[in-house]
Amino acid sequence: MPGENLSRDEARERAALLSVEGYEVSLDVRSAVGEETGEEPRTFRSVTTIRFRCNEPGASSFADLIAPSVTAVSLNGKDLDPSEVFDGSRIVLEDLAADNELIVDAQCAYSRTGEGLHRFVDPEDGEVYLYTQYEPADARRVFANFEQPDLKAPFRFEVRAPEGWTVWSNGAGELHDGVWRFAETKPISTYITCVVAGPYHYVTDTYERVLKDGTRLRIPLGALCRKGLARHFDPDDIFLVTKQGLDFFHDHVDYPYPFGKYDQAFVPEYNLGAMENPGLVTFREEYIFRGKVTRASYEARANVVLHEMAHMWFGDLVTMEWWDDLWLKESFADFMGTFALVGATRFTDGWITFANRRKAWAYRQDQLPSTHPITADIRDLQDAKLNFDGITYAKGASVLKQLVAYVGRDAFLEGARRYFKRHAYGNTRLSDLLAVLEETSGRDLGTWARAWLRTAGVNSLTPQVVLGPDGTVEELAVLQEAAPSHPELRPHRVAVGLYRRSPKGALERYARAEVDVDGARTVVTELAGQDAPELVLVNDDDLTYCKIRFDDTSLATLREHLGALTDPLARALCWTALWNMTRDALLPARDFIGLVLRFAGRESDIGVLQMLHTWAESALVHYAAPQWRTTGGRLLAEGALAELRQAEPGGEHQLAWARFFATTASDPDHLELLKGLLDGTEEIEGLEVDQELRWSFLEPLAAHGVADEKTLAGELARDDTASGKRRQVRCLAARPSAAVKEQAWAQVVESEELSNALVEATIAGFVQPSQRELLAPYAPKYFEAIERVWTERSIQIGMDVVRGLFPWLQDSQETLEAADAWLAAHEQAAPALRRLVLEARDDLARALRGQACDAAAGSAAG
Repeated sequence: MPGENLSRDEARERAALLSVEGYEVSLDVRSAVGEETGEEPRTFRSVTTIRFRCNEPGASSFADLIAPSVTAVSLNGKDLDPSEVFDGSRIVLEDLAADNELIVDAQCAYSRTGEGLHRFVDPEDGEVYLYTQYEPADARRVFANFEQPDLKAPFRFEVRAPEGWTVWSNGAGELHDGVWRFAETKPISTYITCVVAGPYHYVTDTYERVLKDGTRLRIPLGALCRKGLARHFDPDDIFLVTKQGLDFFHDHVDYPYPFGKYDQAFVPEYNLGAMENPGLVTFREEYIFRGKVTRASYEARANVVLHEMAHMWFGDLVTMEWWDDLWLKESFADFMGTFALVGATRFTDGWITFANRRKAWAYRQDQLPSTHPITADIRDLQDAKLNFDGITYAKGASVLKQLVAYVGRDAFLEGARRYFKRHAYGNTRLSDLLAVLEETSGRDLGTWARAWLRTAGVNSLTPQVVLGPDGTVEELAVLQEAAPSHPELRPHRVAVGLYRRSPKGALERYARAEVDVDGARTVVTELAGQDAPELVLVNDDDLTYCKIRFDDTSLATLREHLGALTDPLARALCWTALWNMTRDALLPARDFIGLVLRFAGRESDIGVLQMLHTWAESALVHYAAPQWRTTGGRLLAEGALAELRQAEPGGEHQLAWARFFATTASDPDHLELLKGLLDGTEEIEGLEVDQELRWSFLEPLAAHGVADEKTLAGELARDDTASGKRRQVRCLAARPSAAVKEQAWAQVVESEELSNALVEATIAGFVQPSQRELLAPYAPKYFEAIERVWTERSIQIGMDVVRGLFPWLQDSQETLEAADAWLAAHEQAAPALRRLVLEARDDLARALRGQACDAAAGSAAG
């Protein structure tokens, strides 16, 4: 892996020297089908012609290629010896002319890790499916190129594929004499080129619109998935959201969609949620729902569709120069995805999900020792890979929401329109965006950008209320704090809401003021004289990015009346604040779990409810005192079962509680109920136990030794699909046996036998909170293995292993010291590897602080 890295300095030097005029890429993937010999790697032929200019004739540079072998290299008509110019990841180019033509004929490897050209064999019918995934720098695994975002060029692809297959790429394609040839693209970066090939199920539609100048825009739409998933596919809903999104973006960005067609491919064993390849967006096929799901799942899919659509402008049309400014595409797409979701689709509560789910991701990431400014310092490709994180996505989007409040929506959108027209098909930096926003808003954004984009950390905002002799508000102030490690106090545009109970008991807002918080203490003069509040909610309406804290009266009100808070966004903000307090060891885990048990059953927003389930489980596993875990687990399971039985039969809340009950079940009676629901001897009115829910019930049964290998084999026979295989592998690894754990560890750490999806499934099954003692021997093995794994495996598999197998279940001071010892002894290890270990170590330290807080609460109560 280290030999495949590319530094920012190298990329800048090459960009200053070269400019690319165009690529012609010819792939022959007929080798994808045929007998499985077990020999690796299986390869395909890749022939690339690159035409490029050199600003300094006579200079040297290099092209990027990761391939098992290179057959031929020709530079400006001269044949070069591949053994002399190719080292496995780079092709040396010497004595360049002003105008150059490079031709590379290589044997490239199909991927089993989701990086490059991934090859998947469907166990259901034996069909083979291919797709590419490149970000940030895996196009070089498929064709020779200059792998950096600022060397854009037009691409022309042709593909020879097995008979009966269909092939898609960024441009429209046609089959001629056994070769699929695709229209030349606009100038784009290497990482967003794409090829999808195989016997995919394909559905088409058309989007039409009359533009402001009177011209008619017609965009062919397509949606595709594996044949085995066709019976579950719902392309009509995907096309509906797609058309609504295209209408929204054409209304707001005033730049017609520039990439011709718009295909959306749902592909197997995908590492990401989706990827914004222009003209051919790829998604993980889990967005095709095999069973009943809640509205939150459809909302999440719609949000991803619109996130990737936003990239057509933010990232594809205008692209950052280097990964330092990754936020210029990801933060914008995250913000604009929700902006479009709320403005154009049926999911009008999208900002609630954003506040409750996306920002929780950002708050966690921003408190890790590896936190970084939104505009990050990306030294190389390994840094870039790890910076697809909660800061770049969710914090960046939150800051953009704050920016919209700061400069005004109209100025923001007009700035975006000018940005696209000024930089179409080019590359930009932060300064380019700020320039147009300063033009349209009339504001100097330098100070704002320094505070929000160039510093790390999250601020806490706490209300301070002083009541006068008559019981009204004499003074209300907002106190701002920052962690000592990141002391920046930022300017915040916030709304402060005052709440009290109505005669009917509803907790409702009766006063609100917007204020610019700046510095350590800001007085909200507009709220002086109001009646005494029972709850003060700083950052009401979620305008800024901060951790909300409560004064004593407000916290007491929430403990007794959280369920009476009628506004769903305000309620979601309070839940998020309480969760942050739990993670910060300010609220005992048992208190948070108690609040969930008391009030979650009244939560109307299904997305918030499912997030509460996740947090409650995490509170029990990570932050509860070890001696209370058994009690807490029993309380959660009993509470979940009670809510399951009381929920509306057949409703989505019933489904959510059923899944949560399965994750908490450990008592023999609860496990027996799950078993009965599976075999039909037990029934809960309205609950349909479909195939996906069956697997959800089987995992806890396997983890507690109730479902054995024979049972799981029988379930796979019932669901002999790719999805069923992943679920079976996960359940097999979950069984409480030393031999099982030893085998799972060997398959993931010592072997490259498993694909990326099965590595992920095995790790998820291996790590069971109920099996702490069984997993204890693997803590030292982890620290012995990770540097070797990082060196020998692809970066995606390395990340999965280092993150997924960190011994966080061995939550003791000894494990913390072992992590510190590894970090001290491996100061020269890859920075990206050290970052992953440091993050996991910090999560463990946070968990131990939370457990101490919870234990103290238990002692006080006892």
